[in-house]
Parts: sequence; structure tokens; C-alpha cells
Amino acid sequence: MTTRTESVDTPAGEARVTWHRATGGEARLVLAVSHGAGGGIEARDLRALAAALPGQGVTVALVEQPWRVAGKKVAAAPKVLDEGWRAVWPALLAPGLPVVAGGRSAGARVACRTAAELDAAGVLALAFPLHPPGRPEKSRAEELLGAGRPTLVVQGDRDPFGHPGEFPPPAPQTPYELVAVPHGDHGFAVPKRAGVTEAETLTVITAAVAGWLGRLPVRGRPGPI
Repeated sequence: MTTRTESVDTPAGEARVTWHRATGGEARLVLAVSHGAGGGIEARDLRALAAALPGQGVTVALVEQPWRVAGKKVAAAPKVLDEGWRAVWPALLAPGLPVVAGGRSAGARVACRTAAELDAAGVLALAFPLHPPGRPEKSRAEELLGAGRPTLVVQGDRDPFGHPGEFPPPAPQTPYELVAVPHGDHGFAVPKRAGVTEAETLTVITAAVAGWLGRLPVRGRPGPI
């Protein structure tokens, strides 16, 4: 697998994109995925996608927000996160391929909020934080339903930020699909008593994402990255 890291200037500071190129010479699309507020692109699900999808014709771009690149421990405000993502978008379009906007947790919210204006080919929401833990009345469902693009939600069934049964029905403008990850928490970790390994859990995630991307109608021809 070929990787390349690119720095991108944004109004919020320097962002960074780590490219994991599709193997075999051609890519069908780019999956751009950002991290959450509590970690970076080293998250287990992001690493798994970057390892699994290039062999299936998908170039994966892992995006580090400026606050993370600067070494800060606290994420920026949602408005600033959106600004950083918008500024990185032209670099994600550079290969000339359709781009699916994605993220985990706070990164998923950014992808949903900006998908329509950026004309993303779809949205991948990993561990979407439907509400703060213990506060279901503080729902963020409007962000998800307002994405306006085909959307895949991958959610652990022990996620305190919203388990799969709490999600609202899909809206006409956002016909999203939801995949439940058995025993997974917000980081898709599973307890030992579940009898499921981390590798098996990550396979559930990567297989679901690969299958959804394969069904996603995208414009454009295969490209070289």
C-alpha cells in the first residue's frame, strides 16, 4: 500500500491529509475520513479502513484537523471544524474522483453538516454522536437527516452517544443505512466476555463500508490515485 502525507493550509491552521492509494493502478472514488474530538487518525476503525479499502479500488484519505496537527488536546468549536474541512476539500478533489465525506464521532457531524454544500458523493458516519451520553433529549439527529446525500451510519450497539435503536427513521432527503456493530462501544471496542475479537469487529465495519461504497452510484471515471 502506497501512502503520502500532504499539508493543507486552512483558516484554522495547518491540516494534514494522509493518502492511502488504491492498489492496482485505478481508483473508483476517494473516501475522505476525519477523526473525532477525543483522538486522531490512529483510531482502530480508521486504520482498518485505510488498510482494507485500497485493495478494493478505493483511495482512502485520512484527514487530521488543524487542532490535532497543532498538538492541542481539546477540539475546536464545530464552526472551526467545518471551516477546516471545507478548506481541505479542494485537495481531496485533486485526483479528479468522486469524494465520499466521512468521519468518526465529531468528524461524522462535520461530514453531515457540509456534505450538501461540498457536493459529496455520499457520507460515512462512524460512531455518530446522536446525543451526549445520558442526554437523549439533546439530539443531533437533524444534522444526520440534513446531510442530503446517501449516508451510511456504522454504530456500536453499546455506544453511550446513541445506540442503533435510538436513531430516527431515514428522511426522504437522506436515505441513510445503519449497520449495528455487535457489542461495540463508541470506539468500537468490545468486552472480552462478548466472545468477539477486535479483528472480527473491524471486519464487520470494513465489510459494511466496502459493500455500501460498491453500491453507491458515483459519477466520473476511474483515476490513477
